[in-house]
Amino acid sequence: MLNLADKQIPTDEEGYLENLSDWQPEVAELIAEAEGLELTESHWEILNLLRQFYQEFELSPAMRPLVKYIGIHLDKDKAKSIYLMQLFGESPAKLASKLAGLPKPTNCL
Repeated sequence: MLNLADKQIPTDEEGYLENLSDWQPEVAELIAEAEGLELTESHWEILNLLRQFYQEFELSPAMRPLVKYIGIHLDKDKAKSIYLMQLFGESPAKLASKLAGLPKPTNCL
């Protein structure tokens, strides 16, 4: 459960939002804080693109589709696993999906 102002936002046991409609940038900031992360412009660029991916395909991408999608829409240097790991740690697709208010990618442990 996340607390945003006077509103409680339900999450599952791993911290993913139960209702995608509860997402807003402030929610991402709360999740990031809980993960020990401070969101920068670089994070937001990926999070916004991830939300765009979800709107287009109705699923949270695993790492390979995410990297490919970033390569299509952003700079090729950002479409590398190492870049995403620098931003989001060892499991970029998983954490970025959580921060973007999306479901956990299906093939992430």
